[in-house]
Amino acid sequence: MCFFCPRLRSRWITQWAAAMALGFSPGVWAAHGYALWGELKYPDGFTHFAYVNPAAPKGGELRLVSNLRVSTFDKFNPFTLRGNAPAYLPDLMFDTLLTGSLDETGAGYGLLAEDVSAASDGLSVTFRLRREARFHNGKPVLAADVKHSFDILMGPYTSPAYKTILEDVAGLDVLDEHTVRYRFKKPNRELPLTVGGLPVFSRAWGDALDPKTGRRKTFDQVVMDPPIGSGPYKIGPVQFGKDITYVRDPGYWARDLPVRRGTANFDRITVKIYKDNTARLEALKAGEFDLMRFFSAGDWARRVNGKRFNTGELVKAEFSHRLPMGFQSYVLNTRRKPLDDIRVREALGLAMDYEWMNRQLFYGGYQRVQGLFGNTDCSPTGEPGSQELALMQRWRAQLPAAAFGPMYTPPRTDGENSLRANLRRAQALLREAGWTVQGGQLRNAQGQAMVLEYLDSAETGARVVTPWMRNLEKLGIELRFRPVDFALYQQRLRGFDFDIISIAFGGTPNPGAEYADLFGSHAAKTEDSGNFAGVNNPAVDALIARMVDARTKPDFLAACRALDRVISHSHYLIPQWSATTHRMVYNAWRLERPKDMPPYAAGEGWAIDTWWSR
Repeated sequence: MCFFCPRLRSRWITQWAAAMALGFSPGVWAAHGYALWGELKYPDGFTHFAYVNPAAPKGGELRLVSNLRVSTFDKFNPFTLRGNAPAYLPDLMFDTLLTGSLDETGAGYGLLAEDVSAASDGLSVTFRLRREARFHNGKPVLAADVKHSFDILMGPYTSPAYKTILEDVAGLDVLDEHTVRYRFKKPNRELPLTVGGLPVFSRAWGDALDPKTGRRKTFDQVVMDPPIGSGPYKIGPVQFGKDITYVRDPGYWARDLPVRRGTANFDRITVKIYKDNTARLEALKAGEFDLMRFFSAGDWARRVNGKRFNTGELVKAEFSHRLPMGFQSYVLNTRRKPLDDIRVREALGLAMDYEWMNRQLFYGGYQRVQGLFGNTDCSPTGEPGSQELALMQRWRAQLPAAAFGPMYTPPRTDGENSLRANLRRAQALLREAGWTVQGGQLRNAQGQAMVLEYLDSAETGARVVTPWMRNLEKLGIELRFRPVDFALYQQRLRGFDFDIISIAFGGTPNPGAEYADLFGSHAAKTEDSGNFAGVNNPAVDALIARMVDARTKPDFLAACRALDRVISHSHYLIPQWSATTHRMVYNAWRLERPKDMPPYAAGEGWAIDTWWSR
């Protein structure tokens, strides 16, 4: 499913669902939505999603802080390469053809599109637009706007990740003023959801002439022009360096649609900016904003307290979810020596004592990341099945032998396991790779020491990485911590100018073409791609292709499980940690919420979408 589209996730008759599950379609205006495996939770004619309050009052203000690592911003265009756009802008301002629900996966329901039809051969999908759909400027959303948006996203001025995940899209045809058809190069069960989740914006956005040149701007020059989308919010008051306020469009065209009823309840959503984590936390305690999600176990365990908590104004709550675990990891850049050696990479992982860190640093608040697809059906266990083996067998020479055995599990230091034993294994691997201790320092045959750099921009990075650094010292490896400002950090990541970084990769229950950007060979050679590890392996490319092209769920699961085995056993990533709950503090005197959080909601996104003001 498209990871740029957080929202993406006649009658729906049994015969059509059964046909879709087999990869066939009757070729008519088929449905009010699309599901990967032919089953939608909500039938045609549903009135609202089950997790919203359809009678929630409109009004009031939600005040929160950015969910981004960098909270400030210097542009309003979220799609161009350079600069930083405000938090939450894409979701609040841009509607899509399809939108997902928060209580199921692999499904999209018509938003801008009133219905969707997938061709029986899997080579196209057709969307018919709602005639009532309107942009913020009052103009209708037309097929020409959908094509314009697609052409821009596939053009030279946007993130290369769009080109990667849309690589199998052959083109977009305008059939009439309200109908578009996406053509695909080959059958792909995921692409209807992917293209259905692309943002749609007006052709008028950035269409004004540049006063300096007298010519129309290229898209990378559309920087501070307020976006013209069709979403429930528009940009309101802005104080650069302090906050941005989104204001609800009182005439929002989709407010009464079933997919929107009970959502977008706040008149204003203000996102405040603070210089660091300490300032944010103290501002929360002082009542400067209403909602904050916590990622620091130390803050959550020790510093979330004060008089407003004692009075019940601020409530500290954990909400369980069924979201994929994701694979937050240390990423080893295999473009650089000695990280191109799998034995060195495995040795580095053996020096990490996660169990000690979880006890001493995280207050037992996390679980160790398990592969790429933890907490989903895609996660492999034990020995590979026959289908997985069949997919990997052709590439045996390009794959680590361990991938054909039990699924990789990160080394442990509790119970019968110990750090000492892990370090001995690491020493053996390093000797095998040609690294021996000479004069108290690990050196290769040329006498070069192993000195690596850990690049980070987070304030807490040194505290978390120091225990690992100490353990690496015992092996004779020097790991240098290099903190830089976020702008330089982004620049170095774009050019893959680093040895080791830490990335929180989001998970998905329906992995697809986006994994070509994370692990594909083409992306490894493309600046600003997501392939930070530099994975360049035809076997990985083939497994991603099989995962994307799968026509049945068993074939899909076999492909993604095989991919997980290969990536995990190749030690491109050193798994870190993840939480199975959303830890949030909210102002109970100002905010009301539905009783239960839907299982696939993303923390503060649930509050923005479905909560309301007292």
